[in-house]
Amino acid sequence: AECASAPVWLSAASTSWLPRCLWGVLRACAQNSLESGRSSSMASASPAARDQSGAATPPFKTELHAAYVKGLSAKTNTFEHVATEHLRMSGVYWGVAAMATMGRDLRAEMESDTLTEWVLSCQAPSGGFGGNVGHDAHVLYTLSALQILAMGGALDRIDADRVAGYIASLQQHDGSFVGDEWGEVDTRFSYCALSALSILGRLRTGFVDVGRATAFVASCRNFDGGFGCVPGAESHAGQIFCCVGALAIGGALDLLDSELLGWWLAERQCDSGGLNGRPEKQADVCYSWWILSALSIIGKVDWIDSQKLAEFILDCQDGDDGGISDRPGNMADGELSFGKGMWKLPMLSQQFSSDHHHPSTPADLAPSPPAATASLPYLLRGRRALTARLV
Repeated sequence: AECASAPVWLSAASTSWLPRCLWGVLRACAQNSLESGRSSSMASASPAARDQSGAATPPFKTELHAAYVKGLSAKTNTFEHVATEHLRMSGVYWGVAAMATMGRDLRAEMESDTLTEWVLSCQAPSGGFGGNVGHDAHVLYTLSALQILAMGGALDRIDADRVAGYIASLQQHDGSFVGDEWGEVDTRFSYCALSALSILGRLRTGFVDVGRATAFVASCRNFDGGFGCVPGAESHAGQIFCCVGALAIGGALDLLDSELLGWWLAERQCDSGGLNGRPEKQADVCYSWWILSALSIIGKVDWIDSQKLAEFILDCQDGDDGGISDRPGNMADGELSFGKGMWKLPMLSQQFSSDHHHPSTPADLAPSPPAATASLPYLLRGRRALTARLV
């Protein structure tokens, strides 16, 4: 009932896979390929390209994937749609970011003006945003809300100080952040808080203690160079992205061991070319985002085989219906994986598409400086770039 007035696309998109692997991953792959002399096959990914097994590597199917995202609007009567109501805000973010990364017209294809009104209706009295209308505010959904508003050019519709005040209320004495009023501490929330404040332009204006925030993140570093959700917790690729991103935004990358961390991240590449999230796990497309983003921030992208990774991702596409699976041969990740956080669509349309303009010079393909990759993309710049502004 709470969602009855929401746009049709909005009601379905967040119950589905939706992407993690955005344009920063693409640029890192493409640049590393250029540097290693493999740019021609990476830049076009034509049907004639071959992976190491001799099989043809398919092109990135931009139009098919865009249609798949929009087609989710018909899936409003599924169990997964109802069960993931509380996750709607982040699901919408991934859907909008996917379409923006592919250079789509958000106003025409995604009803961005209507989405803006829905996002604003999810703001709680505290100043934070909930995952849906009437839901409790949480720092994760607050970040997603800000990202959606930024991509829609609507950040001026909110009171930045009010939102920043909500985020500040979540910081604890040790520098950590709780996700909401119920008190769970997690380094993911540290990243969300610092990223959101950066987007708002309120990172260093006295709302939070950035030094304590980064010190807490650093206290979660393990003997293997990785990071966990709290001190002493197991290293995990997704958690590492959050911690490295938080340290980059906070200007404290000196608190990590980039050589040891780079080794741990590079060890995640499997024989298939894909990346796993922890030792002894199978490769999964979603880790292309978490790991490559972290490698890019610490300047170690060339420690993995980017071409093999690109081929692995392209081989995970559903060539008939659109969408991308966790690994080749599996069903495109739809309703089943949203609750596990498996947003599977890597946005490689700039270089790996047969129906998109291909940049042709190293300057076009160069990855952003480490600091610029620390926040999740939130600002649409023309058709090609989603980057984060750091304050």
